[in-house]
Amino acid sequence: MASALQLEILDLRHFSAANLRPLLDSEARVWSQRLEWDYRPSANLLLQYLDSRVLPGYVAVENGRVSGYVFCVYEEHKAVIGDVFALLPQNNESSASEVESLLLKSLLELLQNSPGIERIESQLLLHSHGQLAPVFSEAGFSVYRRLFMRRDLIATIPPVMDSNRSDLELRPWREEDFNAAARLISSAYSSHLDSHINDQYRSTAGSLRFLHNIVRFPGCGYFNAASSRVLVRRSTKDFAGLVLCSRVREDVAHITQLCVAREERSRGLGRMLLEECALSLRAEGFRALTLTVTAENEGAVSLYRRADFNIIQDFDAMLWEKPGGSAPSH
Repeated sequence: MASALQLEILDLRHFSAANLRPLLDSEARVWSQRLEWDYRPSANLLLQYLDSRVLPGYVAVENGRVSGYVFCVYEEHKAVIGDVFALLPQNNESSASEVESLLLKSLLELLQNSPGIERIESQLLLHSHGQLAPVFSEAGFSVYRRLFMRRDLIATIPPVMDSNRSDLELRPWREEDFNAAARLISSAYSSHLDSHINDQYRSTAGSLRFLHNIVRFPGCGYFNAASSRVLVRRSTKDFAGLVLCSRVREDVAHITQLCVAREERSRGLGRMLLEECALSLRAEGFRALTLTVTAENEGAVSLYRRADFNIIQDFDAMLWEKPGGSAPSH
C-alpha cells in the first residue's frame, strides 16, 4: 500500500523486534520527556510479541527506514489499539501525525471489517486531545477527552485518616484482595461514563481482568502493593474504597485506580485514600504522582485539583461499537 507521503504501509507481522527497536527507543525518550514515564518495560514486552509474529498491526517504511507503527490486541469480542507512533518524515514536508493517521486508517479498516469484532477501544496518552481525533471520528468512533494530571510529592504530606470511621480498616493491598476489589469496581462504575469507555468495568469478571493486567503486567508500570490502599468494612469484609498505584519511573508513581463505593461517597474517603497513598510514596522516595481522568467526570477532576494535581496533558479515549452488535454482558 502506498501513500502520498511515499510510504509503504506493511503488515507488522513481517517485522522482527530488531527492526523496530530503534523506533521504540525514540518513543521511549518521548514518554520520558513528556510524561515522566519509563516506557522501556512496555517496549520490551512489545518486542517479545513482535518476534512471535502474531501481533496485529502495521509499520510505515520510508526509504527503507522503519518510521512508524501501530498495533492492537484482541480481547474476545473487541480489539484494543495499544499504541501508534511515528518519526518526523525525512522529506520534512509532512508531520509525524500524518504518518500516524495513515497507520491508524489501515488498522481501523482491518478491524472494522474483521468478523467477530464488535467493539474497538483506544486511549493514546502520548497524543494531545484532538490530534488524531479526525481519523477516529471519520470511522464512526466516539471521542472522549481525558486528562493526564501530576502532583508534586516533595512537599510534606500530613496523614488524614478519619479517626471517626471506626467501622473501616485502612490497610495496604494484599494478594487475596482481587475478588473483593473486582466487586467494588464493577459496582462503583455501574452506569458510569468510564464503564462505557472501558467495558471491563461493567462486570466483576471484567474488573478482575483489569486488576490482573495492572498488578501482574508492566504495561502500566510496576505495581506498588506497599503504597496501594484498601478500605475494608470491619463487619462484612467488603471493600468501601481502594487506591492502586504503580511505579512508572524510578521516582514517579501513577494511580491506576481510585474507587469508592457509591454509598460511601461525599464523606472524604477518596481524598483520604489519595493522601495516604501519597504519604506512603513520599516515604519511599517518590517525587511525583500522576493519574488520568475523564474530563466529563467533573467530581473526580475537582477532587484531584483540590489534592494539588495539575493538568500536564489532555488526550483522547476512542470507542467504536459495531452497529447491531451484541452488547457485552453486565
